[in-house]
Amino acid sequence: MLDATLKTQLKAYLDRITQPVELIASLDDGAKSQEMLGLLQDIAGLSERITLVRRDDDARKPSFAIVRAGTDHGVRFAGLPMGHEFNSLVLALLQVGGHPPRETPEVIEQVKALDGTYHFETYFSLSCQNCPDVVQALNLMSVLNPRIRHVAIDGALFQDEVEARKVMAVPSIFLNGEPFAQGRMSLAQILEKLDTGAARREAEKIAAKDAFDVLVVGGGPAGAAAAVYAARKGVRTGVVAERFGGQVLDTMSIENFISVPHTEGPKLAAALEQHTRDYGVDIMALQTAVALEPAAIPGGLARVKLASGATLQARTVILSTGARWRQMGVPGEAEYRNKGVAYCPHCDGPLFKGKRVAVIGGGNSGAEAAIDLAGIVAHVTLIEFDAALRADAVLQNKLRSLANVTIITSAQTTEVHGDGSKVVGLSYKDRNSGNLHRVDLDGIFVQIGLVPNTEWLKGTLALSPRGEIEIDARGQTSVPGVFAAGDATTVPYKQIVIALGEGAKAALSAFDHLIRTVPANLAAAA
Repeated sequence: MLDATLKTQLKAYLDRITQPVELIASLDDGAKSQEMLGLLQDIAGLSERITLVRRDDDARKPSFAIVRAGTDHGVRFAGLPMGHEFNSLVLALLQVGGHPPRETPEVIEQVKALDGTYHFETYFSLSCQNCPDVVQALNLMSVLNPRIRHVAIDGALFQDEVEARKVMAVPSIFLNGEPFAQGRMSLAQILEKLDTGAARREAEKIAAKDAFDVLVVGGGPAGAAAAVYAARKGVRTGVVAERFGGQVLDTMSIENFISVPHTEGPKLAAALEQHTRDYGVDIMALQTAVALEPAAIPGGLARVKLASGATLQARTVILSTGARWRQMGVPGEAEYRNKGVAYCPHCDGPLFKGKRVAVIGGGNSGAEAAIDLAGIVAHVTLIEFDAALRADAVLQNKLRSLANVTIITSAQTTEVHGDGSKVVGLSYKDRNSGNLHRVDLDGIFVQIGLVPNTEWLKGTLALSPRGEIEIDARGQTSVPGVFAAGDATTVPYKQIVIALGEGAKAALSAFDHLIRTVPANLAAAA
């Protein structure tokens, strides 16, 4: 099952196991069960502390549990945890085997202190880059707290369950049999939802913080670069963000990051966060900025108010709030989001195997999505508003070569249709004739660009007609002491490498502003 190179790498990790581990398999005669048996035999053969036991007593087959020997304490995978989930498998083996997790003592104690009984089930797909965060967080929780159980389920392998539970987006989390959450979630986000006092305690801690010299709002590439460049100047730097990594976390493959031929979004986001932490930057995650109050006097303190009720103060502010997927804004879209309306073809595509779907948007993102989906689903209908596709020629050529792809141009989507629980079709208007048409299908993947996350700044500083923060060549906004960088600004070409450079430039400009307005404070910090 595993090649020689992977076995060698895995053995090096498994040598860190300190306590005996059992792999308890539940298999049938199917091909996937035989694959799973081969995988488990390979793993057991790499460590004297790992034993394979076959019981065939779980309702889900193929599946296997990883438990600490002599206990029923551990995690379970229903399906083969390969692809993006292979790291989840390795971490589960290590953590069940006694290797300490990479979490703060405070978080570990918070997990252990959770009271009650929690039975989590997570549906994932092997091509989903968002799923491992959820699977790994819940696996760790089940290792730390014996009252918590977690099963990670490959939705593509257990289609009957997916249909019965109306799972149309991954990751989908169920708690004690009821829907709990959908989409990427960190351990901190899960704990915040379970521990109702956590948000209040965190808001109190944030409100008590001293003023920052540079406060970065947003944790994407621009925010990370700004924080690193500011911290290297020796000034007190903080980052407040809903999630560190921003849109990069939702990017499957990155092949234009100079000097790195290929990487994946979550991997790059983790590296950006670690680099930022290495400089001692105060990162405040799971926090949403809702208002900016500029400094009342030159060199004074600006205030950033958070949805939690806390307020942060800073001598300079760098806004790097990024952007989010643009929605169609048609009837039925919101109602059927994650019930057939999706925005990540890599994550949710496998759930539509053998079905009919549409892709909205004829740019590079839309073309790439249609090409990827064509290899999974029965048929793809690509709908483009303009008279011609806007994707690169090489993508258009590939798209037109696929027999199960239909391209419709000059078409305006007007409505998403559903049966109350899931998408069943869409309507579009022919922009040339004005005629309405309906397409029967099971899923709709929206790929029509981005919207800047700047609504909370209206009336505070200058925004473009598109809602982007207007900046000059130095990243300065219309408000002195407030700078901006990345996809939320008027800088053209929304690319990771450009956002990084803009973030660095904004930090250098903020430092220049500081030394000209509050030199005494800077001298003390240095």
